[in-house]
Amino acid sequence: MSSHGPRARARPLPLCSGMHVLLTLSDRGRLVLCSSVMGALSSCTHVPCPPPAPTGAKRTLAASSSQPPNGLEPGGQPLKTRTLSGMASKTTSTVTPKRVAHSPSLQSLKKPVIPKEFGGKVPTVVRQRYLNLFIEECLKFCPSNQEAIEKALNEEKAAYDRSPSKNIYLNLAVNTLKKLRGLGPSTVQGLSKSGGRRVVSHEVVLGGKLAAKTSFSISRPTSPRVEDLKGAALYGRLRDYLLSEDQLKENGYPFPHPGRPGGAVIFTAEDKPPKDSSCRVCCRCGTEYLVSPSGRCVRDEECHYHWGRPRRNRAAGGWETQYMCCSAAIGSAGCQVAKQHVQDGRKENLEGFVKTFDKELPEDAHPGIYALDCEMSYTTYGLELTRVTVVDTDMQVVYDTFVKPDNEIVDYNTRFSGVTEADLADTSISLRDVQAVLLSMFSADTILIGHSLESDLLALKVIHSTVVDTAVLFPHRLGLPYKRSLRNLMADYLRQIIQDNVDGHSSSEDASACMHLVIWKIREDAKTKR
Repeated sequence: MSSHGPRARARPLPLCSGMHVLLTLSDRGRLVLCSSVMGALSSCTHVPCPPPAPTGAKRTLAASSSQPPNGLEPGGQPLKTRTLSGMASKTTSTVTPKRVAHSPSLQSLKKPVIPKEFGGKVPTVVRQRYLNLFIEECLKFCPSNQEAIEKALNEEKAAYDRSPSKNIYLNLAVNTLKKLRGLGPSTVQGLSKSGGRRVVSHEVVLGGKLAAKTSFSISRPTSPRVEDLKGAALYGRLRDYLLSEDQLKENGYPFPHPGRPGGAVIFTAEDKPPKDSSCRVCCRCGTEYLVSPSGRCVRDEECHYHWGRPRRNRAAGGWETQYMCCSAAIGSAGCQVAKQHVQDGRKENLEGFVKTFDKELPEDAHPGIYALDCEMSYTTYGLELTRVTVVDTDMQVVYDTFVKPDNEIVDYNTRFSGVTEADLADTSISLRDVQAVLLSMFSADTILIGHSLESDLLALKVIHSTVVDTAVLFPHRLGLPYKRSLRNLMADYLRQIIQDNVDGHSSSEDASACMHLVIWKIREDAKTKR
């Protein structure tokens, strides 16, 4: 029996066959039948028995004489019809829905938490965010959840240990995330099974189930293809990006001295009054120090310096300038300590330079395209060449050698050069040997590509004017003397992280990066010129 209303009352009503049906009288005076006798009432053809007489103050059913003949109510509709329609409107389906087993989601997985570290170089919330992203990617290809979590923890810890600052950590984390996404399943169907769990490929998520079977292309017929950027075709395109004579001068490239053979002149060099030859200024900390005629420091004095460049950051009420190495304010004590002071020295002694010369070439040949990078160490003279690497347009190394400097080394500058004492232990190649090889490889029309290539040419003591400089090709928004680093250019334009080795830079990696950037630039510019 169902109740309709808080004040509903029920009475038994006898049927013609001696049976009784339980009726409910709601507070609005409507008659409601129990659904269990609906079938019996609808099939009955006899006149129902009169109800019992009313008792007390209770509201009762009206006598049968009060109803119109033939079982009609005052509205004119038979009671049987109205009752059946009312019951039908209140009847609901009794079909029970099929139960579906619950499958755990990524959100229900208990993920590890990075412990808070006071004064850490990377905020804990940043590390936790990337750890969660690593776990989600590892779950797509690892056979179990435990292995996915362990791999994600190892990847995050490796990125953190290799990062001296937050910015470098972000770059490494993005690169690691990209690597993990590349390890995910990529089947023809787009769907696969891994550890009993259904894995959806990245293509299916972006393009639907047909994405794995459909080929898409955004390149247009007129866009430059990879095979077009080779040989003479690439050489012709690169000529549009060569530095002009004015650009060479304002960026400090060496030019032949007009009155001194073997000498060079730099138009950005400041004309300073002659100073004491025994007094020098440290290029790392700015301290003046005395040297002997051999170039060695007169006094044993440690050099405290910041190896990172100054950088402006937003702060409350304006801007503040901090060092990138340790985020210390300008003027603070150096975060690194060296045994002695050093100087650059490359612009002070502009002697011993050689110049590339013209060469006759076959009609079907071109002068050549190469990317070049040099590494330098500090000597008693200043910065001197200790390694040189040349790569071709296929990113293949065509020349790579360590170089023994002419003067005694006082600091190998391993953090940036990657050169160690062991690398130069058995080296007998001199600067003159390197110059002879490069003059045989290059001609005056050979296109050399590099980042701040004037620095490399000063170390090589080579004068060459057919160059493409990525520091000029991708200028700093503030203009000279500011220049963007090669590391930032690769991260921004090609989404690649370089120079993340704590053992120092790799000259072959830097040279290949310059070649990649220039070819990418040519392709992008060709799209806008169509």
